[in-house]
Amino acid sequence: MDIGELRRHYTQAELNKECLKADPFEQFERWFQEARDAELSEPNAMCLSTVAPNGQPSSRTVLLKSFDRDGFVFFTNYGSRKAREIEGNAKVSLLFPWYELERQTIVTGTASKISSAESLKYFLTRPRGSQLGAWVSAQSEVITARSLLEGKLDELKRKFAKGDVPLPSFWGGYRVTPATVEFWQGRPDRLHDRFLYSRGDDDRWNIDRLSP
Repeated sequence: MDIGELRRHYTQAELNKECLKADPFEQFERWFQEARDAELSEPNAMCLSTVAPNGQPSSRTVLLKSFDRDGFVFFTNYGSRKAREIEGNAKVSLLFPWYELERQTIVTGTASKISSAESLKYFLTRPRGSQLGAWVSAQSEVITARSLLEGKLDELKRKFAKGDVPLPSFWGGYRVTPATVEFWQGRPDRLHDRFLYSRGDDDRWNIDRLSP
């Protein structure tokens, strides 16, 4: 299979410093809304990268569930591989791959658990099936058959049949507080536009153009 000739020419848009918001969260909100307006599939999907104690990075797709000037929030099982790696090294990376718009946004920063009250507030908005699923899966652990998950799901459906599904103590959110945010816009001839926001010691944001 020859994939060397697979390529796409990026011509949709350009990115100039003059048109950037001074605040990366405002710029992110603008791009995120444009991704939603374009009806992209899962515009809030982001690749979360963490690092194991042996230095081996690992990545997976998670869903952004809220963001503000404090950071970007996602939810997971606190016993999962990603959570264990965050416990050992809280420095993480997020990548939003908005391919159809020839854009990506890259966040580097530090992940920390949000409060149980914040996690509960979101948990109560989840469909009941997703609430039960949080109880069922010992995320990232080895299992011998899918039937084990299905059997446990049936058991929990019976257990919680007459009431609300409670928030599991082992499940909740993380907030990624950014140190840098990069906005990348594809351009012709691979001369892409890249702008990096870096948080200074005074908590102000510096903006630099990067070579593609």
